[in-house]
Parts: sequence; structure tokens; C-alpha cells
Amino acid sequence: MTHDSVVSALARVPVFRAVTSYQREWLAKDMVAGVVLTMLLVPQGMAYAELAGLPPITGLYTTILCLIGYAVCGPSRILVLGPDSSLGPMIAATIVPLLAAGGDPGRAVALASMLAIMVAAIMILASAARLGFIADLISRPTMIGYMNGLALTIFVGQLPKLFGFKVEGDGLVAECAGFVEGLADGKAVTAAAVVGIAGIILILGLQRWLAKVPAVLVMVLLAILASKLFDLSEHGVGTVGVLPKGFPPFTIPDVRLDDLALLFAGALGIALVSLADTISTASAFAARTGQEVRGNQEMAGIGAANLAAGLFQGFPVSTSGSRTAVAERSGAKTQLTGVIGAGLIILMLVLVPGLFRDLPQPALAAVVITASLSLADIPGSVRLWRQRKTEFLLSVSAFLGVALLGVLPGIGIAVGLSILNVFRRSWWPYETVLGRVDGLEGFHSIRSYPDAERLPGLVIYRFDAPLFFANAKTFRDELLRLAKTEQPPQWIVIAAEPITDVDTTAADVLEDLDEALNAEGISLIFAELKDPVRRKIEHYGLTRTIDPQHFFPTVEAAVTAFRVKTGAQWTSASGT
Repeated sequence: MTHDSVVSALARVPVFRAVTSYQREWLAKDMVAGVVLTMLLVPQGMAYAELAGLPPITGLYTTILCLIGYAVCGPSRILVLGPDSSLGPMIAATIVPLLAAGGDPGRAVALASMLAIMVAAIMILASAARLGFIADLISRPTMIGYMNGLALTIFVGQLPKLFGFKVEGDGLVAECAGFVEGLADGKAVTAAAVVGIAGIILILGLQRWLAKVPAVLVMVLLAILASKLFDLSEHGVGTVGVLPKGFPPFTIPDVRLDDLALLFAGALGIALVSLADTISTASAFAARTGQEVRGNQEMAGIGAANLAAGLFQGFPVSTSGSRTAVAERSGAKTQLTGVIGAGLIILMLVLVPGLFRDLPQPALAAVVITASLSLADIPGSVRLWRQRKTEFLLSVSAFLGVALLGVLPGIGIAVGLSILNVFRRSWWPYETVLGRVDGLEGFHSIRSYPDAERLPGLVIYRFDAPLFFANAKTFRDELLRLAKTEQPPQWIVIAAEPITDVDTTAADVLEDLDEALNAEGISLIFAELKDPVRRKIEHYGLTRTIDPQHFFPTVEAAVTAFRVKTGAQWTSASGT
């Protein structure tokens, strides 16, 4: 291998490009941003680990390794990956059914780590296959509904922890009922509720009026201070305790073979949500910095981050818009910011593992609840209601799917609804008859212009979709209806520019339709049919029944030919 080929190969590795293009003046900014970012990474990492049903320390292990993994393989300069509130419930929903009653924490960690490795495998294979477009499988309306349902699920699930007790319940309704019963039975711990509610108010207040202040860090520090001053643990308030000391060991997750099927199903959903979130976040920040979003490389970067986390007792990760925004506001220029953050967390675990031992559990619940509120997009839902009711109903359906059936069925419903919506638009596309409008070039829908002029004996019909097995009969039935009017047309001209494909089922329908129309003395004409579609029609042998002379390059050419043949004159809708 030559020197040039080696350099060319290395140039495709993100970390190599980052190192070779690094500017010395960026170092101070990256270091400052790394320190600031660490203040957010630690409490959020622990909080989101508990949201996933895992020990808080795993959130820090995950944070360390995913930051390093993405720094090596991720294409974005400042995107920050880590434990995420949107993935926490999905991880819990995947691993909890596999745990025995009471739940062995070691087995939970192993299952979550294998889940991360599966997500990594899916991402890396999809990247190699250049499947970055799969992020588009969830439409914006269904994603809004899914995230709203997720926000409600997280909020309700954290309420018992906020009030200092636990509930046994599976699903939103059961958890809600359990929380209400717990309050009625007097299980709430007053001190825990005060800490948790005060934490929420403090975070939201600082984020609203002092956006540059690290709200989560301030709340965490004050909660620790309150815990020490008022000895909250003696008042029934649970605390994090001393974290295990040292760097996480390299570990191959030990899981049973019969666990893999359910883990894989969860990994597919997590990979899809993680990719969609990463692409949207990367696009938003790339637009500010002038970078180009590379979907396939982002998948490889997410895969590397998840693989690193999974091999060191971590769990699946995604992009964090809030942490990326903090890094950007703090002056981050490259992924060195995340590497510095990872290094500082390692130092904390090695030197001061008891730093957060007095952190109250309700404070972590406050972190998660405020994060869940940021997931909800109520203004987006209102906009959908005002702009397009059908997409609002899709959003509500996705919301109900998550809220009533759970987060994993919810993501399946969200994807299914998105695909069905696309299918619906192709199944029942917009179709109309066209006419001529004075003062406007071309031909226009008589729905928009009821007074448009028409030619006696000629119908110009437009069908705004590819012709395929699901809509071919709809197309046929509409043309037969147009052919059976009181004054049957001589020609039916298909304004075929929107017809981007014709499958074999549609080809058979077209052949039968042409023969049926010919029997009535009506010619089926195509205008503006795209060359690739025309070649398919010829390949299917349709020109045996459809006269090759019945294909015109434009609608205008077809209309002119009809007028030359029949001498027809334009008439208004009223017949004058």
C-alpha cells in the first residue's frame, strides 16, 4: 500500500481529519466548554440511568465511553452524545420483562449493555448499506405525537420517585393509579416532595430567566447542600450513595440466547429513534456552523458510541440537543470538548467517587421530569390542528399508542402510521379534470376554476401519484365514470407528468381499461409521460393495445391534435 493510499484511507476517519485540521487557538475554548459540559453530564447521566432502570454509575460509564467513541468515528464537530431521556423508557421497556421479580442489577446492566451492542451493530451495518434515509420513516406529525406520549410516560413514571415512594404498575394508567393510591395511603415523604418540587421550580426558573446559568448543576449542588444540612436521609429521603471507584472494566455482556429476540426488537426501535433524533439535531447545528450532515457517517458514529458504551457496562445512547447547545454556547469547536468531559468524569470516579453520595433521589427525578417537559411539543400539536387535521389525528394516534400501549409498541405504531400515511396519499391521491383558464398559461383544475373552458369530446384528466397495485383500480374506475357521462368523450387525455411509475398490476389494469374504452369508441391518450415510465410501458407490451400514436410530449400537443382532428372549439362550463 502506497503512502498516498494510506493517507487517503486515514482521511476518511473522522478523528484523523479532526486532528490534522485542528487549530491551536481552539484548545482553550474546547477545554472551557469541556469543563462546563461535565457539570451537566454527571447529574444527567445518573438521572437517565435510573430512568432506564439501571444503577446511576452506569450512566457515567456510558457517558465516558460514548463521548470517546463518537469523537473517534463521529463526523460532527460539536454534537454531544450520551444517555438520553427519550431512550430511557425504551431501554427499561426492553430489559424489565427479561428480569426476574426484584430485578438483579447485574443482569439488568448486562442486558442493557447487550442492547447497546445490538444498536451499534444495526447502526454500523445500516451505515455500510447506506441506509441513512431510514431516519425519514417517522414523519414529523407522528414524531410529535410519539414524543408527547413519551414525555407524559416519563413524567408520570417519575412522580412516585419525586414524592419518595415506589409503585408497582405496568403502563401509564397503572402507574398513574398507583401514584394516586400511594398519595391516598400516605406513602409520600414530605421532605422528598419538597426537594423534588423545589428542584423542578429552580431548574425551570433558571432556564427561563437565566439561560446562561447551568440550571441542573445549580439545583444538584443546592440539593446536596440541603441533604447535608438537614440530614435528609434520616427523614426518609433516598440518596445516590457512594459510587463505585475507578474506570469501568471491559466486559462482554453475559445474556441468555432466549433474551436476544426481545433485545433485538428493542434495539431496532432505539436505533430508529436515535438516528432520527441525531439527524435532526445534527442538521440544526450544522446549519449554524456551515457543516454538511452525512447521514451514513452519523450512523457509523452513533454505532461506535454505542459499541464503546456496550463493552464497558453502558447502555444505548443518542444525541442530546440540550447538551450540544451547552457545548456550543460554551465555545466548543471540536469533539475534544467531549473527550475532556469524559476525562474529567474519569478523574472524579478515581479520586472522589463519593462526591455525589448525598445527592437526593428526588433531585434526580426533578432532572428527568424537566427533561421530559422539553420533549413535549404542544405548540407543534396546535399547529398541526390548525394547518392539517389529518396529520393532527396521526399525531394523536401516535401519542395514544405510547401512552396506552407502551414506548416500544408506540414506536412501532409511529412508524406504521407514517408509512400508512404515505401509502394513503398514493392510494387516494389528488385527481381532477383540467380545463383552460383565460389569462393563465397551461391547464388547470376545474375544482379550483369551475368556469374553466373545455373542449367538447375531450377530457383532460390528472392523477397525482404513481400507478401501482393499490390505486390502479381507483384510476380505472374514475376513467370509466368519466366515459359514461351523458355525452361520452372521444378522447381521454391523461396529463401523466405526476405518474412517476407503473407497476405490473397497473399495467394489466391499463391494458384492460384501454380495451374497454376502445369498445366504447373512446381513445386513451397519454401526455407528458416521463421517458422511464414510457419505456416501462413499452417493456410491458402495452403498446400492443395502446396506439403508439396516442403518446404526446405535452398536454398542449394532445389538445392541438384533437382540435385538428375534430374541429372542436373551447366552450365555457355553461356551454357558451
